[in-house]
Amino acid sequence: MFNIIFQSSTSVTIELVNKDIYQTNPYDIYLNGILVAKNVTTNVYSLYDLKPNNEYSIRINGDELQFKTDKEYVCLNVKDFGAKGDGHTIDTNFIQACIYACPDNGRVYFPEGEYYTGPILLRSNITIELAENARLIGDTDRTHYPVLPGMTYTSDEKDEYNLGSWEGNPLDCFASIITGINIENVKIIGKGIIDGNAQNADWWIDVRTKRIAWRPRGVFLNHCKNVSFQGVMVTNTPSWNLHPYFSTNIRFIDMRLVSPKNSPNTDGCDPESCDFVDIIGVYFSVGDDCIAIKSGKIYMGRKYKKPSSNFNIRNCSMNFGHGAVVLGSEMSGGIKNINVTQCFFNQTDRGLRIKTRRGRGKDAIIDGIKFENIQMNDVLTPLVINMYYFCDPDGHSEYVHTKEKLPVDDRTPYLGNFIFKDINCKNVNVAAGTFYGLPEAPIESICIENVSFSYTDNPVEGRPAMMDFLEPMKGEGLIFNYVGKVALKNVTFSNFKKEKVLLDSVNEFTED
Repeated sequence: MFNIIFQSSTSVTIELVNKDIYQTNPYDIYLNGILVAKNVTTNVYSLYDLKPNNEYSIRINGDELQFKTDKEYVCLNVKDFGAKGDGHTIDTNFIQACIYACPDNGRVYFPEGEYYTGPILLRSNITIELAENARLIGDTDRTHYPVLPGMTYTSDEKDEYNLGSWEGNPLDCFASIITGINIENVKIIGKGIIDGNAQNADWWIDVRTKRIAWRPRGVFLNHCKNVSFQGVMVTNTPSWNLHPYFSTNIRFIDMRLVSPKNSPNTDGCDPESCDFVDIIGVYFSVGDDCIAIKSGKIYMGRKYKKPSSNFNIRNCSMNFGHGAVVLGSEMSGGIKNINVTQCFFNQTDRGLRIKTRRGRGKDAIIDGIKFENIQMNDVLTPLVINMYYFCDPDGHSEYVHTKEKLPVDDRTPYLGNFIFKDINCKNVNVAAGTFYGLPEAPIESICIENVSFSYTDNPVEGRPAMMDFLEPMKGEGLIFNYVGKVALKNVTFSNFKKEKVLLDSVNEFTED
């Protein structure tokens, strides 16, 4: 069986219904009875070059579905507006003119070519298509990038207008190659590439120094609604690849997010204070966390109380990042109802990683988190929950790192219920899992069910969590500190010689 999970005027994406992780046995795809894709091995696959407002049938392994592509009013070619696509002419103004001239239900089309450009601002109710071998290449001169002010007060001085953002705070940042502000009903599709070109600029140099403004992302969506990306690759970004911000109904389907392993802060996808986000069929190979779900630091969390919630992360492949799926650490608005399934984690430092700290605030609630049907390989520490994460200028202060019980107040975060189920971890190195709650605010409950840990012959030593006074370790089991309830069901260890479970200040422990 399969479902159609996305369609536009010229494309469609299917997803097989199975329990396979990211990849499956080879299959063929027939479109209107014609073989169009042979020996496909991924659960998610897209077809392009369809005609608008046309009826089609897709057949896979005897199952067949009919669909009709979206209607389209007009298609505008960026080259007709003057874009050269020669790799060195600055095409920004030509591209922007084409986008702003495109009417509702129209499509902006990039044919094959290399479009050297600065930031492009989206408008609502259009589709943008990057054809195969069409590449947007980021301008290397930061003075060509507009600045998005972090905070502007309204004329009556009763409110504030937040455009720029940097690591959970409302700060000036550069506009991104693809920037959407207060737009809705947009689809960006195709086999083309959004290339930030950071390796040829100075974006990855002296990254902790603000120069004019903070670094742009590959894609930045600020207060947007109903925006979908399908197929396109995002690469070599100055910082995070994808950053949806205070947005809702955002979908990333069948994409590739690729940056060098050593590129700083090139997280794959960092939704911040967003509702209803789908990340399906995406391949990650980045220089930082693959997915990092956020909701701001204390100012934004306390003022807007806007959690990130209702996420579906499915059929993805995460490679070489610091963490595969990460919650926090900027999570002062809270994170809830996150489902991660059918994903493959390969050679990441940590697999499923939750990070917070004292000071994130009383609205910093993480709850309703479920990770299920996941395969990990060569992940140093598969499971990590850390309430002592040492970020920010005061990250190494006694307030953050002390293991003494402090009063619960407006600065205290809360971690609720976590389910880890049907997970196979091969070649574990540092530890199977480490879970560090606060003495004054223990993690509510952790359930680990049908999970296997197989250790490498020669484990690598490391610190499983970024917290002060945690000694390096290797080949350790499951370590729980300050957790209300721990339930282990059918948890197995192989090639392992140490204590399987270490408990410190756990109120209730059960093992089946």
